[in-house]
Amino acid sequence: MATTTSTPEAILDAVGGAGNIVHLTHCATRLRFELNDASVVDKAVVEAIPGVMGAVPQSGDRYQIIIGGAVQGVYNDISNLPAMKAKGSGGSDADVKAAARAKARGKNAYVDAFFEYLSDSFRPLLPVLLGASLIIAFEAFLDAFGLVDFRDDAAKGASWVFVDAMWRSVFYFLPVMVAYNASKKLNIDPWVGTAIMASLLTPNFMSLSSNYTETEEGSGLYKAGVMFSDQVTCTTNATLGTESCVARIFGLPMQLNDYGGQVFVPLMMVAVLALVYKMLTRIFPANLQMVFVPFFAFVIMMPLTAFVLGPIGVWAGNGIGAGLAWLNGHAPIVFAILIPLIYPFLVPLGLHWPLNALMLVNIQTLGYDFIQGPMGAWNFACFGATAGVLVLAIRDKDKVMRQTASGALAAGLMGGISEPSLYGIHLRFKRIYPRMLVGCAVGGLIVGLGGGLKASTFVFTSLFTIPVFSPVVLYLIAIAAAFATSMTLIIITDYRTKEERAEALATANGAAASAVAVEATGPAAEPVNEAAEVKPALVPGTVTELVSPLAGTVLPLDEVADPVFSSGAVGQGVGVNPEGDIVVTAPADGKVLVAPASGHAYGITLDNGVEILIHVGLDTVNLEGKGFDVKVSQGDRVTAGQELVVVDRAVIEEAGYPLTTPVLVTNTASFASVEVVPSGEVASGAPLLRITAKDE
Repeated sequence: MATTTSTPEAILDAVGGAGNIVHLTHCATRLRFELNDASVVDKAVVEAIPGVMGAVPQSGDRYQIIIGGAVQGVYNDISNLPAMKAKGSGGSDADVKAAARAKARGKNAYVDAFFEYLSDSFRPLLPVLLGASLIIAFEAFLDAFGLVDFRDDAAKGASWVFVDAMWRSVFYFLPVMVAYNASKKLNIDPWVGTAIMASLLTPNFMSLSSNYTETEEGSGLYKAGVMFSDQVTCTTNATLGTESCVARIFGLPMQLNDYGGQVFVPLMMVAVLALVYKMLTRIFPANLQMVFVPFFAFVIMMPLTAFVLGPIGVWAGNGIGAGLAWLNGHAPIVFAILIPLIYPFLVPLGLHWPLNALMLVNIQTLGYDFIQGPMGAWNFACFGATAGVLVLAIRDKDKVMRQTASGALAAGLMGGISEPSLYGIHLRFKRIYPRMLVGCAVGGLIVGLGGGLKASTFVFTSLFTIPVFSPVVLYLIAIAAAFATSMTLIIITDYRTKEERAEALATANGAAASAVAVEATGPAAEPVNEAAEVKPALVPGTVTELVSPLAGTVLPLDEVADPVFSSGAVGQGVGVNPEGDIVVTAPADGKVLVAPASGHAYGITLDNGVEILIHVGLDTVNLEGKGFDVKVSQGDRVTAGQELVVVDRAVIEEAGYPLTTPVLVTNTASFASVEVVPSGEVASGAPLLRITAKDE
């Protein structure tokens, strides 16, 4: 009886089982693994699992599997598998990065830690920022068409003032949320950091510099006619147009600021708090820490933040914002081109959050931001590249890529999220980035020549947020040009190498699980004309016999003790239990397209048009090549009967792995049927599978 497996179980098996997982987490579209040994993962097998859009090996032992919008459910299902519960289900996204940083050595470790601190303090806020930005976009749409005047509270009325509160809560209390995330990042009680930052946003603190009127009698400030003993004096910054007030608190001067929306202040405060907090935990015994550590943290950090760190954070933010404003004002074209060109490299590394923080500072201090406009050119160039991929996927009937590109494009255009495009497509195909960067440059150049753009609030650059930018016509022209340039270049020149394109064409009938690619023909920029060269095995009605690559006993595929193979996810075929010396040979002439260093699997494109995968043993990838005497390499031409690998049976048996060797036709969907010829024993070179081509 055939065995079946769920996607979570298949993924867990494909990454080497629960024992190979150090940490498992996920982001908006991807499962993120930190593995003990990433070399055991067979990318072809992973991408053949139903529901998997792609696999992205990363540096070290990190591995990402693209799932799409269903990632949360798949992550939960994997975490709830008995094997994962027995070992503990991975860890947080922060844990994964912390483990990666712990392996870093040398001068870059501190730089990495700094950017990780910034990124992880903001990244969890992505959902609420996105939700708030859509409310802003709705308001901007109504304002742009003159339906509601959102610049005048009296004119828009109480109902729309309430709608304002629905998004302003996110941005006003952003420093509190950042403080919480940053505290968690530095392994201190997040509620302590939250409370310290919140103290600067209370009505009590805000009343020191607001709701006061200066009388004509003198310099003292009064409220309701009552003079406060601690005087407050205010001045206006001519450059930024902001008001700065100083209060005498216990005889000491305190600069008063509106900390709503500030991001540098909580980041600085929590960094200092981490040192104070850990010092306090060393001073007080464990049974007293619950009370006295928070108490002394408050007593030390609240005044320190209000008197010193808060003003420094505001000055730093104002200074950086003023510097970028100077560049934007004196070299607007350079600025407008630079921003979209650097974003494609910052986003995959999570290093774009510091620039996002500057956008928030600009809005807080200047009342507008000038970075988001050029950034929009990058986003729409990214989405244009994805649209080009989608056009080619539809043309080539590539169902898997069509699904991936459709989801990524929807997430981009509707939500302004670029990660699905980047991780699902762009980083997988090296030809995309150069073409996308041209679109970025074109969009940025238009922004610069047009005199720059301003955004009145922080938004995700999507179709819905277009009205936020001013002048809106310039923004529309810039993003349309960026989108069209990238899309056109992708469509004209393709995003794949000729081998990758040929593989997509070969799997157009639904064989998306193919682990190997057919050899490409024709010039790089021209699609393969399948009608011009039909492989012998694909000629309608043709019956092709595939011989066995090794001697052994035939085992029906549905009895193979590996659910990924037995389910037929990779392709139809048969299992062979080797007998005697294990010598695996090529069943026909062809080209080796898959030959991992572990020596356990071989994907071959046969000259007759059949694509096969020979997987020597089950879970033998864990042996890391031990016991495998590999005779060929990826890219080699092989002839019928040529040795691929000689396997030491004793090593495999001692390790406890099954020797069952699946022999699969990975482009099964291109044929009418794949049938097993013999039963019982089969000799190497004897007929094993009968493959029948489809009738026209």
